[in-house]
Amino acid sequence: MQRIHSGRLARRAAQSPGALLVAVASVLGLVGFLYPFILPAIGQHDPDQAQQSAHASDAPLLFALLAGCSLAAIVVSLSRQQWQQGEASKTVALLGALVALDAALRLAPSFLGASPIFLLIVLAGAVYGGAFGFQMGALTLLVSAFLTGGVGPWLPYQMLGAGWVGMTAGWLPKPANRRARLLLIALFAAFWGFLFGALLNLWFWPYSSTGAGGSQFAWSPDLTFTEALRRYVSFYVATSFVFDPFRAAGNALLVLALGGPLLAVLERFHARFGWTPFVRAEGKERRAEGGVIP
Repeated sequence: MQRIHSGRLARRAAQSPGALLVAVASVLGLVGFLYPFILPAIGQHDPDQAQQSAHASDAPLLFALLAGCSLAAIVVSLSRQQWQQGEASKTVALLGALVALDAALRLAPSFLGASPIFLLIVLAGAVYGGAFGFQMGALTLLVSAFLTGGVGPWLPYQMLGAGWVGMTAGWLPKPANRRARLLLIALFAAFWGFLFGALLNLWFWPYSSTGAGGSQFAWSPDLTFTEALRRYVSFYVATSFVFDPFRAAGNALLVLALGGPLLAVLERFHARFGWTPFVRAEGKERRAEGGVIP
């Protein structure tokens, strides 16, 4: 009983550094997304200067932050899981395989915003937890961007959005009934179909137009928080709301159609991650040294 308790504590200690890195990346990334609402609150009153500096330097910083945190979380998981080396190596190998497979799926043509890449991100997060899901989402978007030529200032924001999809999937409850769990994951994937579009619109909203009185969609640091939020909602409805239902429906349908067998496969791998190298008993080792056992 004591060994079981110690093993659980060791597992938590091994996972906490990676989770901390994910939390740091998420908090700083959230600031990058929400700065159009933060600038009015801190008294920025130069619209031209604010417009010129919008995302001028935050995209490279966020990119370095996300890539660094994802890689550091992998290294930490290896170094902190010496007590169970088999699990650490299998986890990293599985992450690499899933990222490569999901990145290749981005080459498949999308239909009005619906893409198959979110299926594996959601399922991986639901099975292996939030930290794994965040790395899965962020690295998938990173690798797929190089495959599709989609590298640009939008990339770190896409990585954050996809990372949060996987991270929050790890927070979902796990009902004993398989159908209930699959339906819950499908609803969750549909919800993120809308939320992903709403988040990604934030990174380029300040570029769309300038001046507090120029347009009902325009952003300006002179706006109050309430007015900025109202204008962004109008901007989102006009630019992205038409496409996001297709992403939401595509996510839900893919989960319902393929989620059952994929969940079973991922959970089977997860159950085998407790493998540890075989070690001979002390008595047998001594007999082997004495020549009894070859």
